[in-house]
Amino acid sequence: MKEEKVIVYSTPVCMYCNMLKDWFDEKGVKYESIDVSQDPEKARFIAEKTGQLGVPVTQIGEGDFVLGFDQVKLTEILKLD
Repeated sequence: MKEEKVIVYSTPVCMYCNMLKDWFDEKGVKYESIDVSQDPEKARFIAEKTGQLGVPVTQIGEGDFVLGFDQVKLTEILKLD
């Protein structure tokens, strides 16, 4: 598994956000969760970086952003089994 800082930008009512975090827990991926509904500055940050307002957004390291619950892309970037 690739060891980079992982941040999940989400909201409490987002079904896919919760599915993503549960999947990370199952895979043993350590992540920081940021509730963008409570942090407008972070919401602006992900909108600027991705061009979208939707969640979940997963930031891996400094530059990789994955929109939505994209297991294939997350597995590839994080080198998960």
